[in-house]
Order: sequence, then C-alpha cells, then structure tokens
Amino acid sequence: MILLLDKATGAELAEISEDELRFLVDEFEEESPDDRDYFIDHVTFEVLEQHGASEHLLQVLGQALDERSEMDVEWLDTEDPDRPPPGDEANG
Repeated sequence: MILLLDKATGAELAEISEDELRFLVDEFEEESPDDRDYFIDHVTFEVLEQHGASEHLLQVLGQALDERSEMDVEWLDTEDPDRPPPGDEANG
C-alpha cells in the first residue's frame, strides 16, 4: 500500500495507486535517488491538473492544501519502507 503523507505533520493524507505514485515521480524533479517528498503549492497543483493527474490525486492534494499556500508531501510504501521510487529500482 502506498500512503501519501503530510511531511510537516506526518498525517496520512490518503492511499494512492502505483499509477498515481509513478505520475508524481515522473512530474517532480528528484533531488536524490531516494527522494520521496515533493513540494506542492497552488501553481504546482494546476500544473499537475493540466498534465493529467487523476481525479483522486487532485482531490487528495486539493484537500491537503486547503487554505495553505504550500506544503510538502511524502510517500511511503507500507509493505516495503526501503523501496526506491518507481523507475529507480536499479539504484536501490
């Protein structure tokens, strides 16, 4: 199971699919091979929407942002906490 978390609070935002995780990994610049967190603001949200994010992912991120101007989210694979990001299996 892939969980999307509020990095600041550790609060669980939602379970997301493998496809939604791959979409996030593909959309964001990763600072390292083990990068699991992403900065989200309203501009980023609009870009994700324009690039075809699922309705579920947009709903989760929109609710998480709510009245905040920005936030960091991170993902966790509960079945494999040390799992590298999708597409990066060779590095892990």
